[in-house]
Amino acid sequence: MAHVQNLSKHSQKIVVVGAGIGGLATALRLSALGHKVRVIEAAPTPGGKIRTLSGANNPIDLGPTVLTLLPVFERLFSDVGENLHDHISVTQQHILARHWWRDATCVDLDANFETSRDNIRNAFGEKSATEFLSYYSDTAMLFDCFDEPVMQNANPNLPAMMLAVMKRPNVIGKMRPVSTLEHGLAKQFSDPRLQQLFGRYATYVGGMPQTAPALLSLIWQAEAKGVWTINGGMHKLARVIETLCTERGVEFTYNCCVKSIKKQEKTATKVILDTDEAIDVDSIVFNGDPRAIALGHLGHDVQNTVPNITHEERSLSAYVWGFDAKCSGPDLVHHNVFFADTPNSEFRDIALGQMPNDPTIYVCAQDRGKSVAPPEIENFELILNAPPLTQRQPEQKDFERCNEITFQRLEQFGLSFHGKRARQHLTMPQDFEALFPASEGSLYGQSPKGMMATLKRPKCTTKLNNLFLVGGGVHPGAGIPMATLCAELAVAEMTRRQILT
Repeated sequence: MAHVQNLSKHSQKIVVVGAGIGGLATALRLSALGHKVRVIEAAPTPGGKIRTLSGANNPIDLGPTVLTLLPVFERLFSDVGENLHDHISVTQQHILARHWWRDATCVDLDANFETSRDNIRNAFGEKSATEFLSYYSDTAMLFDCFDEPVMQNANPNLPAMMLAVMKRPNVIGKMRPVSTLEHGLAKQFSDPRLQQLFGRYATYVGGMPQTAPALLSLIWQAEAKGVWTINGGMHKLARVIETLCTERGVEFTYNCCVKSIKKQEKTATKVILDTDEAIDVDSIVFNGDPRAIALGHLGHDVQNTVPNITHEERSLSAYVWGFDAKCSGPDLVHHNVFFADTPNSEFRDIALGQMPNDPTIYVCAQDRGKSVAPPEIENFELILNAPPLTQRQPEQKDFERCNEITFQRLEQFGLSFHGKRARQHLTMPQDFEALFPASEGSLYGQSPKGMMATLKRPKCTTKLNNLFLVGGGVHPGAGIPMATLCAELAVAEMTRRQILT
């Protein structure tokens, strides 16, 4: 999107429902265009899935742990006349992630792919290093091929994808169009541990390697292009955007829910709050799970304005630990992955609606990867994959069982955390459903299962000419870079339709 221009002479009243990163980015762009924007948020603070828990030293991040695709955020700020780096201090993590197996194998993926190749050679041998270079080249080609026609396209379609492939016919074999990611990786890597490592990237969009299309191997490239931490914590991103919005006249209403949206013919006209306040609007942007609209959570007037996705398979949920503690054991970096003994066994458990017995555990040591030594008491976020509530209903013993599985498993790697964790330190699928209604605990919207999953995902437009969707449940997908990009696409589409002129 080109640098925004102030269009205040055409100023409109716009309500953004939800202050997740997609809603915040939308509000910032719209306010920079000179429009009167009000953001309604059910939570007491902005950020959506960028959540925090109080810690002994600093707030503990409970959501995303790094920035990837940094240019997406730099463009957001530059489009509104700001410089990201004037507001947020970021540190590039040269070690993308440190990976551990119980056979004592440990390998780092590095921001420099040649260093990654050397690390893989040292851990797995020359053949694996050669296979990695081929994989890196293939996934980079896939990412470049589908970035513009799919990820940066508000309305991707099959002809656009086919045209992109026709321009680069050598990409067809690298797509492995009839293979799952699991099968594609088995052909790419001879060592099962590398299949396991790169299969994990399916979970970045809530998928499982057994059912996600092989094309999703390109997800790894988002991380390969670099990861950055925000000095002071990821939650600072939401607060900074909120401040920029407020400076541009955006009004934020927290601890408040939207009860319904009213329409006349094909135009949304009012937003009704749970306080019974009625807000006349020119346009509405919904930053929540589109399934909430389809289920009637925002009233019958708009229930049929989005695709009927109520029966679509949901993506993964998670068990997310957040706490501060002293720790002892392996040398942690910011991103750490402790792999299951049996590759992909956790996904078989999840497919059966079970809590994984042999999980892969992600450990974010939030005070590592900095130029100073970590404090004695550090902030940690631990994530285990979980089935959504559509596959498994919570049980009373879940906290105790998850606590036992998580920390006994990590102790098998020699990693110990001092002290005990309470229920408040664990966010489970039912908690995510309470935080994000109609999500069924899913963190990524619809499942990315199948080759056409991307095209089935809800788009930023609806059947109403002035109701738009943004967020992780909307194309181009989950994660804060994609939700931020979604806001860019939505505002561009609103402008294209001359809703804002």
